[in-house]
Amino acid sequence: MALEACGSCLSCLLIPLALWSIVVNVLLYFPNGNASYAASFQLPNYVWYFEGICFSGVMILLLAVILIALECSVFHQCCQSESCNKTYRSFISIVLALLGVAFSGYSCIIFTLGLIQGPFCNSSNGWDYIFKNTVGGYLTNYSAWSQCTEPANAVEWNIILLSILIALSGLQLIICFLKVAAELKRTLCGTYSVFVQVTKDLRLSSFFSIYKVSLASAISLNRGPALLVNAFSVPLHIYEQTICTDSKSAASLWYTEMTVCSL
Repeated sequence: MALEACGSCLSCLLIPLALWSIVVNVLLYFPNGNASYAASFQLPNYVWYFEGICFSGVMILLLAVILIALECSVFHQCCQSESCNKTYRSFISIVLALLGVAFSGYSCIIFTLGLIQGPFCNSSNGWDYIFKNTVGGYLTNYSAWSQCTEPANAVEWNIILLSILIALSGLQLIICFLKVAAELKRTLCGTYSVFVQVTKDLRLSSFFSIYKVSLASAISLNRGPALLVNAFSVPLHIYEQTICTDSKSAASLWYTEMTVCSL
């Protein structure tokens, strides 16, 4: 129940995460606040993938806006039934949330690989990835960080920003997974499930069957207009109970119809 209730607020959480991802990724282009390295392309190769700007940034931001729009009650109806309309909206939300899982997951993988590879910096051997053979071991070998002479504080800048991006994309991944779970629960077990629509059709068919039997009984008994009116009124009362009690299960509604008709 809590997951279904928070389904609409999950989309709103993606907006600040996407905006922060864009800001932090832009900072990677200015190591130690210097823009000259970006102009001379002396930056790590993963920076040019734009995963923090495009995938975990702009794409996640667009998905969040669309998901929020789908939650609005004024969304365009795709069919005459309100249950059908909400079911289609929930299906679209699931597809968009799965795209969010793909975008954020891809960004998280690229950020992690970039953190393992290390910064592109100048050392005694020239510009190179001097920590690429350590497989992330440089993260705890603080004494080796001094090998990077340019840009200043390149290792710290790289580790801090990439760690933040990994955390942001990881949170986006978790939120999108929760969004998928919430929409699946709402579609399969919620108040506008596909099964509820099918159950309504079955109950409507049952009403017309009862109506025909009652009308035939009134005519065959030939007891005047009063009995004929009763034959009309009983099924209509059952129909009102059947359609207006969606909170009950299909089994309890069927039992109510059979009980009223037996009186």
